[in-house]
Amino acid sequence: MSRLAVLALALAASLSTRAASPVTLDGVTYVKTVAGISEYKLPANDLAILLLEDHSAPVLTFMVTYRVGSRHEVTGTTGATHLLEHLMFKGSKNFHPGIGKGFDTLMDRIGGINNATTWLDRTNYYENLPSNHLELAVELEADRMRHLLLREEDRQPEMTVVRNEFERGENDPASALDKEVTANAFIAHPYHHPTIGWRSDIEKVSIEKLREFYDTFYWPNNATITVIGDFQPETALRLLQKHFGAIPRSPKPIPQTYTEEPAQNGPRRVVVRRPGEVGAVQIAYKAPHGRHADHAPLEVLSAILSTGKTSRLYRALIDKNLAISAEASKGFFHDDFLFSTTALLAPGITHDQVEKTILAELARVRTEGVSDAEVTRAINKLLASIAFGRDGSFAIAGQINEAIAVGDWTLYSGLLAKLRAVTAADVKRVAEKYLIEDQSTTGWFIPQAEAPGKTAVTFRRETGEEGLAASTAAARGPQFYREPGAPADPDAPGSRTAPASLVPLAANPSTPAAGMPASAAAGGARIAPHVRRRTLAGLDVLTLKTSIPEVVTLRGVVAAGDIFNPPGNSAIADLTAGMIDKGTVKRDKFAVAEVLEQTGATLAFGTGSHTLNFSAKCLRKDLALVLGLLAEQLRTPRFDPEEFAKLKKQLAGRHRRNMEDTDFRGQSAFARAVFPEGHPNRTPSDEQYLADIESTTLEQVKAFHAAHYGPAGARLVAVGDVDDAAIDRALTEAFAGWQGGRPFPAAAKAPALSAARTEKVNMPGKTSVSFLIGQPSGLRYADADHLTLNMATAVLGSGFFSARLLDIIRNREGLTYGISASLSADTYVDGSWVIHGTFAPDLLDKGAASTLRELRRFHAEGLTAEELQTFKVTLTGSYKVTLATTSGLANSLLNAVQRGFGPEWVDDYPQKIESLTLADVNAAIRRLLHPDRMVTVLAGSIPAGK
Repeated sequence: MSRLAVLALALAASLSTRAASPVTLDGVTYVKTVAGISEYKLPANDLAILLLEDHSAPVLTFMVTYRVGSRHEVTGTTGATHLLEHLMFKGSKNFHPGIGKGFDTLMDRIGGINNATTWLDRTNYYENLPSNHLELAVELEADRMRHLLLREEDRQPEMTVVRNEFERGENDPASALDKEVTANAFIAHPYHHPTIGWRSDIEKVSIEKLREFYDTFYWPNNATITVIGDFQPETALRLLQKHFGAIPRSPKPIPQTYTEEPAQNGPRRVVVRRPGEVGAVQIAYKAPHGRHADHAPLEVLSAILSTGKTSRLYRALIDKNLAISAEASKGFFHDDFLFSTTALLAPGITHDQVEKTILAELARVRTEGVSDAEVTRAINKLLASIAFGRDGSFAIAGQINEAIAVGDWTLYSGLLAKLRAVTAADVKRVAEKYLIEDQSTTGWFIPQAEAPGKTAVTFRRETGEEGLAASTAAARGPQFYREPGAPADPDAPGSRTAPASLVPLAANPSTPAAGMPASAAAGGARIAPHVRRRTLAGLDVLTLKTSIPEVVTLRGVVAAGDIFNPPGNSAIADLTAGMIDKGTVKRDKFAVAEVLEQTGATLAFGTGSHTLNFSAKCLRKDLALVLGLLAEQLRTPRFDPEEFAKLKKQLAGRHRRNMEDTDFRGQSAFARAVFPEGHPNRTPSDEQYLADIESTTLEQVKAFHAAHYGPAGARLVAVGDVDDAAIDRALTEAFAGWQGGRPFPAAAKAPALSAARTEKVNMPGKTSVSFLIGQPSGLRYADADHLTLNMATAVLGSGFFSARLLDIIRNREGLTYGISASLSADTYVDGSWVIHGTFAPDLLDKGAASTLRELRRFHAEGLTAEELQTFKVTLTGSYKVTLATTSGLANSLLNAVQRGFGPEWVDDYPQKIESLTLADVNAAIRRLLHPDRMVTVLAGSIPAGK
């Protein structure tokens, strides 16, 4: 069977494998079933419903997609869709904070994860939650569909939150360039506007305009509800009919966008100049919408150009040290959009060099075409990416959401066949048709060493006309209600009760696990008894077979992280890790990449504070091949001098890119302020790190590899459709005879701080300031006090909106888009405790004062009994959601054993949370935290006198 056929089967298996009979219910019309997804409609109001039943975990995703995005905005109301999205969480008739039933609070109390995003064509609201709470999600979404409060007293503080989100986006030069290129590519079509809007519109749009927008677009006949996961279709349909059935369809037709972009009669150019470290070049061409027959060939072209080491732009730009990154992308949107190529310049390289190189590669595709082998590799990579991306109900719902926005939800499955049918002739044809100069918009980001009085943005069209492009907006979306990512404590290793089918091994994920009663499958089961742990060729190996078909997820570590850097060299661990995927003794890096890309597998390496980390995803049939490549790369790197010289330049360029980020600079300064010289968690200065990169020799890297790369301290976790016998054979063969490695060194604890002080990192031209305040914690994860203080910290500042900092400083006071408190989960050394937020420069004083007020109140008064009990439920409930994917399970198991616990820790963790007492938690706050001796760090455009 061909690899394309196996990938197709894996994708089919990622859908429901049970052909459920259509539900017959009064007031509900069955429409069709495509690839296991059943479409229904409520004829009373034309609400569309998509159902995909999957009992592989007691979790489901409930998503409402409204067919309204920034494409439906006009000048004066840009950003209204996104601001309205934020206000949709402020309360509705029957659910609002005033009666103790706020949306976020209710979801936090059950451990659910809710969020919303706005993009060009759609706005979606979703809940990822334990499946026994389906009706709560239905009630919440039905109530706010037509009963939103929309109050001016909510708009004003939420406007400043969105403005801060806008300001944060402005801090990224590449995003700012993308926004300018898009704005100049589209003159008439509303894709001209960034999703977050123009700043003045964000600030000035009235509550009346927002209500007008709401009353125009928020109706059942403009929405699609998607339910995926552990539910019974008839039950779900009855709930949807009960709560949505009485909502009328819109009294007027939903307005449709009719503006068409006029023909572009020549190339356009835009230049963005602002403070920064790394230049960028972007070239974008007009391209068709996502439903068009040419979308699939253009997707394949984008993969040929920029996905993996065998891609053309990698070879032409990155491998030749002209760029530190390069990507090509084809927009998947409702209307015609862009095919874009973007490169970040390597140090010392000119924009003209990179632009000419990109244009030469595109011209080569137009004139010479591409090979059949390139097309096959590209299709494999695209199909594998889609298959691996369908890990859990939320990931599947997200892909369906984008297909809905494009205008045809069946593209979720239909696009796969279109990709498989693409030929080399198709790719050449679309390159000739669309990648033409007169349809291009080219942008340069030119970094400036110092901030000018005003950010300069210029553009030039074919006529040579120059002027100012009015814009201080953030990049294209999607824009989130809250920062993306699960708000649950990411350091907690897991849940006592895991999704049942991720433990017993059902042949069919749409049915309860074999050998267990349905009630057990719905409620979860212990994980540890199903984990097999053993030592193979010196590696600590854990495997967990789940009912997820065909796909295997790998996570692992080698004891070779930054903690092992010798004194005086902060870069050697990073450089050694960087050489791991630059070829082996047996094959060069392109040969390694070609093997992976032919299978669609992924294998990546990176260094952390303590370990070299690796991750992989592959089909079950390719697992032995991937494990063999993993061993080959870890054991016998090629250490080619030319590759090493390239790596040093690329690593320095990537670090300079990081230096543009206020959060990166703030966190780095904080680590230097709280950890002494010689402590593993102390970060070097930017200047020192760049100097260490430059001075490190290849011989030093070889010596580091010989000393630290070995089975001592190495672990591997495999979760998914695993075959234990096959894994044992593959690992024993691949790692036979591997020796070496070193145990983790003991490190002295950072001393307690003696006095408060403030560190400033001034970054002129930035539109926000990163604010941090904290101290060394003195704790490792395994220390008894860590769990106690971590619970307290979650109440203060976890990602849940019922946490104090988000509830007060964002929700009530509107001072920031994001603020959190965290206790680091260091395994081998003591870590830190920190509050981190971002504020506009003119709100820095207010934001800092509010943060300090809440910190002092937290320290003086501690938690209430109600807060503690609420967050016990919140945290333990969220683990059920976290463990609903193979990636989540693999990460949790690896974390547990790395921290010195066995797999049973994943099962026992919630019991330990439940056993915490209010007295112990409040005592830990007072004993371990010292607000009067904390370090404050400011990074960004710091107002004078601060």
